[in-house]
Amino acid sequence: MFPTKRADRMKILFWDGSGLVMAYKRLEESSFTWPAISDGMMTLNRAQFEALFAGLDWRRARSLEARRPAAAE
Repeated sequence: MFPTKRADRMKILFWDGSGLVMAYKRLEESSFTWPAISDGMMTLNRAQFEALFAGLDWRRARSLEARRPAAAE
C-alpha cells in the first residue's frame, strides 16, 4: 500500500497469481486511518485490510472464527 500525502487516497499493488494489479481509491468526505509502520512494513489481516479499503476504522475490525460443523449422524 502506498499512502499519499493527502490521507484521502491510497494506491495498492498486489500479486493476483498471474501478474501485478494496481488499485487506486479516493474517499470523498473522510480520510484513511493508516496503521503504524514497523520495520518498514504495515501489517493488517484480511478483515482489517477490507475495513481500511472501505474507508472504515480498521482498528475495530475483527475476523470471525467459524466453528467446524459437527458430523451428521
